[in-house]
Amino acid sequence: MTSYTGPGLLLAEMSFSPFEFGMLFCFGICWPISILKLLRTKRTEGKSLLFVVIVWFGYLSGLIHKIWFNYDLVIILYIANLIFVFIDILLHIKYSRHSMETLKVPFTLR
Repeated sequence: MTSYTGPGLLLAEMSFSPFEFGMLFCFGICWPISILKLLRTKRTEGKSLLFVVIVWFGYLSGLIHKIWFNYDLVIILYIANLIFVFIDILLHIKYSRHSMETLKVPFTLR
C-alpha cells in the first residue's frame, strides 16, 4: 500500500468544498466594493433593489442548508455575505429615498 500525500489527498481531507469556498469568497469581495461605492456616490441608479433582495434570500437559503445538512467552515462566508448584502440593502433604501427627494420638482406643470 502506497502512501500518497499530494494535493489530491489534501483536497480530499478538507471538510468543505474548495470550489464552494472560492465562489463565495469571490462573490463576497464584490459586496464591500458595492457598499463603498454606494457610500461614496450616494446614488442607486442602475441598481435593482429586488435583485439584491433575491441574492440575500439565496445566501440565506445556502446558510440554512449549511446548518441543516452540511455544517462546515464555509458557513462563515455565508454569514459574511448575508451581512454585507443586508448592509447594501439598507444603504440602497436610505439613498434611494434621498434620491427621490432630490428629484422632486419644486413646481407643478400645468
